[in-house]
Amino acid sequence: MASASASRTHGATARIRTATATLYEDNQSLISDIRRAVGAMKEIAVDLERDNQFERVKELENAVIELLGTHEDCSHFSSTIQSVGEKYQPGPQLMCVYYLRSQFTDFDQLFKNEVAMLKANSSSDPQNHPLMRQFREAVWNVHHAGEPMPGEEQEDIVMTSNQCNILNVTCPLSGKPITELQHPVRSVLCKHVYDKGSIMHYLRSKNTRCPVAACPKVLQADKVVCDPLLLVEIDELRAMKEQTVMTDVIEDFTELDEE
Repeated sequence: MASASASRTHGATARIRTATATLYEDNQSLISDIRRAVGAMKEIAVDLERDNQFERVKELENAVIELLGTHEDCSHFSSTIQSVGEKYQPGPQLMCVYYLRSQFTDFDQLFKNEVAMLKANSSSDPQNHPLMRQFREAVWNVHHAGEPMPGEEQEDIVMTSNQCNILNVTCPLSGKPITELQHPVRSVLCKHVYDKGSIMHYLRSKNTRCPVAACPKVLQADKVVCDPLLLVEIDELRAMKEQTVMTDVIEDFTELDEE
């Protein structure tokens, strides 16, 4: 009897984890769509700024702020799904109807508690989000390339412009820049990015420690994946590099004019 109850509990736990994993992937896809939308809105805002349609640029900026608020809510939701999926353990009386109802109540409460805790510990403000900073910088550079934005020093531009979720800019195995990888994958455990073919060959060679210097994480083949956000973040990194190159070119021409 005890073994049957334990088996039911184990089965319920597995189903919950499968369900939360599916929800997590779906929500991550939504987050990647939001980030793509913000990128598209940034490009539109740059075009509008060139045409001196400043009111419409401001409208787009306000829309981006609202969208980034949704982005943060989705990020909290993803973290909560992942955390609850790992923590939730149904009790042994799972098949009792009354207990089942209480379990759903407990699950709901656990979920709400996790969301509340994440929001309480988060000091994020859409106004200060790196994507918001990139939006404003792109618009500013239309007429003021190479100049610090109001209230900022040149060092602030370097610090904020280089913010990115990609931890390593080159694959530690192939040596290729992350932005040039045809099949990038990321470790779920340490978040480092690799070329898929190179890392799979590395793992088949019985090497399991992350090849990034000083990273202690042990890799698993099924935990090295192309998650929904990776390609979006690589696109953002690529755009940031292109923007930096363009700014440097403009600064060089400015210096030549001054001479």
